[in-house]
Amino acid sequence: MSEVNASFSELPLSPAMLTILQQLEYLTMTPIQAASLPIALAGYDLIAQAKTGSGKTAAFGLALLNKLNPKSFAVQAMVLCPTRELADQVTQEIRRLARFEDNIKVLPLCGGSAMRNQITSLENGVHIVVGTPGRIMDHMERGTIKLDGLQTLVLDEADRMLDMGFHDDIAYVAKRCPKERQTLLFSATYPEGIAQLAKQFLRNPQEVKLLEQHAGSKIRQRFYEIKHEDRLQAVAMLLKHYRPVSTLAFCNTKQQCRDLLNVLRHEGIQALTLNGDLEQRERDQVLIQFANRSVSVLVATDVAARGLDIAQLEAVINVDVTPDPEIHIHRIGRTGRGDEDGWALSLCSTADKRRVAAIATAMNCAVTWDDLGKLQNDDKSPLVPPMSTLQILGGRKEKIRPGDILGALTGEAGFAREQIGKITVTDQSSYVAVARNIARDAIKKLSAGKVKGKTVKVRAL
Repeated sequence: MSEVNASFSELPLSPAMLTILQQLEYLTMTPIQAASLPIALAGYDLIAQAKTGSGKTAAFGLALLNKLNPKSFAVQAMVLCPTRELADQVTQEIRRLARFEDNIKVLPLCGGSAMRNQITSLENGVHIVVGTPGRIMDHMERGTIKLDGLQTLVLDEADRMLDMGFHDDIAYVAKRCPKERQTLLFSATYPEGIAQLAKQFLRNPQEVKLLEQHAGSKIRQRFYEIKHEDRLQAVAMLLKHYRPVSTLAFCNTKQQCRDLLNVLRHEGIQALTLNGDLEQRERDQVLIQFANRSVSVLVATDVAARGLDIAQLEAVINVDVTPDPEIHIHRIGRTGRGDEDGWALSLCSTADKRRVAAIATAMNCAVTWDDLGKLQNDDKSPLVPPMSTLQILGGRKEKIRPGDILGALTGEAGFAREQIGKITVTDQSSYVAVARNIARDAIKKLSAGKVKGKTVKVRAL
């Protein structure tokens, strides 16, 4: 089954499900789907090594939907995710796949959303819950979620959950699920803790390991030798030379993230940082601005960047080389997605040479060393992001949908569809990316006009 371009029609899926897959343009399976779906659909427990963006959500989504009974409004499947962002992505993907049958209810359960609304949804009946371990534990302790009918438990990005200290929470949840369930564990890396989790909670699991194959042509790696103290200034030099629209810069510490942010802003480069101290709302806003291409650089630690999947990321810069080659592979795998090319640029002091050698061995590649002094900075124009993000006060609670915002901008306000980028609607606020040169005008026109028949407050983030 693992041959290239295997078709979904070879799997034991219902005709309705195959029709939906065709509508969603899922034509052939990704390597992780081809390797794991036959095992999961046959009912076996599974450990699969796969990263974000490899198609793993559809792999476990199809497996759990395949045995779901839509007529029974009990929780039949649960997916545990490390972060709220990932839980939201997984929820959306499963909802798309679940369209083959009317009325399959998929509910995200994460902190940062009102407990009361979640309890009401659970009382009304839900088939699948997707959430973070802490919030799911809260519901279990309150008795607001019943798991007697659970058939499938999925641990998504299990390594990240362990890194974040969720081992005990996962154990608490898994111990209270029915013994006769199927458990599917997905993890990008395979640290010791994963083997222990599997021993505790999986029954005779089958293993699928697909080591990341980054197509050589898609991710172009360069290593630059620098003095340790020149690191932060070197990041600005790389950005001015390569001029990527969106860059994710990895630091090993929170303090270094703050220092780099100051250096970049001083150089006139628009940057934001993600760190564990941010409240959920601030974190959401940082991610939205970066995904909208209205900020050039996102500076983060590995912990802060967990579960992050940004489409169209032109470059990853390793401000520090990580001691763990698997983490390096995972970091740079965020660029060069789909048909895009990407740069992976790493800054190394003499002390980092051993780490680079370990990475070269793990990736089975030769290291290309480049000289920072040879970088051209002919283009002296400032590195400005193409978009601006506007925040509209009002979201799902006011029944606002992306189409309403697009309509307000392209209708009465008279902007072209090409000038509008990503639209994100949250409970209380909505965010829209607009071409930077129309931002001021767009704020004026939106504030003077109406969205969904109501006057709204708008500001640029």
